[in-house]
Parts: sequence; structure tokens; C-alpha cells
Amino acid sequence: MTARPQPLLAPARFLDRSTQPHLATLILLAGISALTQSVFLPSLSGMAVWFGTDYAVMQLAVTGYLGATAAMQLVVGPLSDRFGRRPVMLWGLVLFVLATAGALVSTSVVWFLAFRMAQAVVATALVLSRAIVRDTVPPARAASRLGYVTMGMSLVPMVGPVLGGVLDTLAGWHGAFVLMLVSGGAVLVLAFLDQGETFAPPPRAAPARDRNRDRNRDRGATRALLSSPLFWSYTMVSTFSSGAFFALLGGASLVAGDIYGLSPLWTGVGLATPSIGYLAGNYLSGRFSMRLGIDRMVMAGNAIGVAGLGLSLVLGVAGLAGPGVFFGFTVALGLCNGMVLPNATSGLLSVRPDLAGTASGLSGALTIGGGALIAAVAGVVVTPATGALPLQAIMVASLLLSALAHLPARRGRGRGLAA
Repeated sequence: MTARPQPLLAPARFLDRSTQPHLATLILLAGISALTQSVFLPSLSGMAVWFGTDYAVMQLAVTGYLGATAAMQLVVGPLSDRFGRRPVMLWGLVLFVLATAGALVSTSVVWFLAFRMAQAVVATALVLSRAIVRDTVPPARAASRLGYVTMGMSLVPMVGPVLGGVLDTLAGWHGAFVLMLVSGGAVLVLAFLDQGETFAPPPRAAPARDRNRDRNRDRGATRALLSSPLFWSYTMVSTFSSGAFFALLGGASLVAGDIYGLSPLWTGVGLATPSIGYLAGNYLSGRFSMRLGIDRMVMAGNAIGVAGLGLSLVLGVAGLAGPGVFFGFTVALGLCNGMVLPNATSGLLSVRPDLAGTASGLSGALTIGGGALIAAVAGVVVTPATGALPLQAIMVASLLLSALAHLPARRGRGRGLAA
């Protein structure tokens, strides 16, 4: 018989693999992925000059990386359901360190982008940190714990772009990749020492009859997951809510530098602004998700995001949007994501707890893949001639789609089907 998840019920003791992973470890595992995504963004224009290429080519370091991350998440989740969380996590971090070293020493844009795509293996840390939470706590507590994990993680995109701007000033674009290399090595050591196995994978030496039975049951479970309206509803909520933020990543560097004339340092400050709201939203998720329920938190988060970014768009149409207004209202976007994402993630992971790794990987792939597409659209339609208005409109539209995608989950909750 296929083994089912075996939660580590002992309270976490730091650097003790016989207990649950410490909350700080989960935060740092999730944070290394966020750091890799955002810390080098203030250097993007300068990197295009250094490599002697167009900005559109250099932007593949963002959109191509997001696409590679989406593909990676399709693989990581099922692998962890088959072989366990710990070995997949450790190998993923080892490969990330090697890819970062390759990017750091690259002298051509082709080699740099190849190693940059390989860095997407760090998605292992994000996918499995979420699956580990679901392994070790029941659904009612998962949204709360995910809220606290992502609240701590949100400090990384808050500080990362600013730190990236400082490092660019001191050492050029290489400084950000040195930081990634050192941070990746440190998190690898931490995971090795603190993260025990939280999931019991199926036995590899079972009789052929049992293996066939288990494979058929796993296929049936996967089909049940993929046919669940709740899973797809929460996944699309995450996709479109995150899509607004990825649109910001795709167009903000151009908006800040070419439209508003900001330096790399102030571009980093602007890109860090949503993290203020994200931190607050994650705190609210950790504090109130168990009391109010995941669906009310998703509804409230989307409402805040649409209202805030909608007002930003109105001010932009009226000609009143400078850099302060544009980046200031992205706090509402961060608050929305901080409230929506932990709760939607808890909902989709709880559809089939025995397939938490697969659910996390598949939903993460769709979220990142959708985000990459939205970011690419933003990068194309936003130009110095258009100003920031197309980017503001894309962000508002994405959050409206998130609210619409939540309707099936709300109906399911009304029938007693929601997790």
C-alpha cells in the first residue's frame, strides 16, 4: 500500500531533524526564491549595456526565468511525492548554487541567460516549503502558518531590490549574484541540518502487483485533483492575483528609469514598495484566517487590490500620477497578494492532502507561467510613449479576473465542499 503523509508532530527544535522544520527555516527556504527573482532587477538596464545587448533581450532574465520556474514546478512537486521532500530539496539547492556560480562568471549574454534559466531550480525551495507546511499541520492551521511563512518571506522582496540597487552602485550587477551565491549556500547548509523528512514516500521495493495497484490509485487521485473545481478555482485565484505583481515586475524597471527617470537605487526602492503591503497582508492572514475562513480573506484581499490600483489608474488617466502615486498605490497590490495567496494556497493544497506536493507544483507552475505571460505583455505594451497607464490597467484587470475566478470556490464553500 502506498504510504500516506506522516506528519512530524513533535514541536520544532532548531537544527533537530527529528522534529518539524523550524519556522525560520521554512521562511528562508521560501525567501531564497524571492531573492533570486527580485534582487538584480535594478541592474537590468546596466546589464544590457554590460553584455552589449538590447533591453528586450536582457528582459528574458525576468520573463524567461519565470517560464523556466513554471516548468520546474511541474517536476518538483511530483518528485517530492515520490521520493520525499528532503532529498529533492537538497539536490535542488545544490543545483541552484552551481547555476548561480555559472551566471556570475558568464561573459556572454547567451551563457548568462542559460545559467539564469537553470537558476529556476530554486523553485524547489518555494514549492516544498509550502508542501511541508501542509504535511505538518491540518488545513485550518495551514493558511495561518503559510501566512506567517510568507510574512517573513515578504521581507526579502522588500529589502532585496533596495540592496540590489546598493550593490549595483558599489560593484555592478555582479554584486547581486554574489549575494545569491552566498545566500544559496547558507540556505543549503540550513536545510541539511534542520529539515527532516515530513512525507513518507511509497516503498520502492514493493511487489509488482502492489506497485501496479499503487500506480493506478495514484493516477486516479491525480485525475480527481485535476477534475476538482475547487483546485482550479483557487489556482486561478493565485494565478491572476500574482499576475498583477508579475506585470509590475515586467514593466516597472522601464517605468521607473525611462518614464520617471529614477536611478537604480530609487528603482529598487520603488520595487520594494509592494512588499510593505505584502508584509501587512501576510500578518492579517496569519492572524485572522482561522477565525474568518480562507474565502472571506480572499474576497477581502481582492477587493482591497482592485480599489487601490483602480484609484491609481483613475489618477493616471487624470494626469496626476507621478512616481510617488504609481509606486505608492502598489502597497495595495502587496496587501492584496498577502491576503489572497496564503489562503488560496491552503485551499488548493487541501483538496487532496495526499498529493500536496503535486498540487503545490502544478498550481505554482500555472501561477508562475501565467505571471510570465502577463509580465511579457506588460514589457511589450509599456513604452516611454505610453507612460505607465497600460501597466496600471493590466494590474487592475488581473485582480478583477482573480475575483471572478474565486466564484466557483465560494459556491463550493456554500455546498460544504471547500477545504
